Amino acid sequence: MRYTYIYYVLFSAFIVMTSCNLEREVEIVLPDYDSQPVVECYLEPGRPFRLLLSRSNAYFDPFPGQDDLLSFLDDILITDADVVIRYDGEEVTLRNELRVDPTSLKIFNYISDRIVPERFDLDYELEIILSDGTTIESQTRILEPIPIDSIAVEFDTMDMARTLVYIIDDKSEPRFYRRMLHFGSLDSVPQQDFLADNSVVDNGLLVFGSGFQSEIGDTVINTIFRLDRAYFDFQVSVRGSIAANGNPFGQPGEIFSNVTGTANAIGIFTGLTFDRVTTIIEQ
Repeated sequence: MRYTYIYYVLFSAFIVMTSCNLEREVEIVLPDYDSQPVVECYLEPGRPFRLLLSRSNAYFDPFPGQDDLLSFLDDILITDADVVIRYDGEEVTLRNELRVDPTSLKIFNYISDRIVPERFDLDYELEIILSDGTTIESQTRILEPIPIDSIAVEFDTMDMARTLVYIIDDKSEPRFYRRMLHFGSLDSVPQQDFLADNSVVDNGLLVFGSGFQSEIGDTVINTIFRLDRAYFDFQVSVRGSIAANGNPFGQPGEIFSNVTGTANAIGIFTGLTFDRVTTIIEQ
């Protein structure tokens, strides 16, 4: 029995030592990446017409340091395009000018002083002509926002509060939502940010809740965006692509787009409406 034990120990040690030489470096040759134009344009009633037009980068391209951000923007932003949005017989030309939205921190490089009208019966057409003559086109509408019907505040036994947001939805048509929850202010990191549709409606009510994590005096900001199907699918694909980046065995994510044309672009052109309620937690 003793010799069997010694043999087992020596054999295990042999396996460990020899396995140290099993590592091999494998060089994977990736195909050249073809950069594509990328469009993001959100029509928000009461705000100026704004659009971001840039170029996509390869996944393994180096990300710039803080000192190189301006050079990085110069490389990826497309600044020599003709951008026009048409609606109801009107034509809005967007000029190339870099702007940052202080609320959403989104960057736009094509803007107009014209304000997006608060109308929900208009068709909007986007036309972009790049310097090489290729085109990007899309169409969309601005959907009427779904109002928040009510917000309830509930307390647990430790006097910690949660909010419940109620929306009336009768499922007569497919509807798509983005729910965001902020504490304190809109420039904070959202505590919740997810997508939903009205397939989960029960008894005509759609309910979004939070955890018991607020105290008396806290500010809770609930925002419900109404999305069209194209923007919903775009958001799902973007989030899926981000998740796939961390999985070495996953398939590369494919971004859903509602832009067409000869420029082989990707992106989204959509209306953006929401209802928002700010609640101060009180006993």
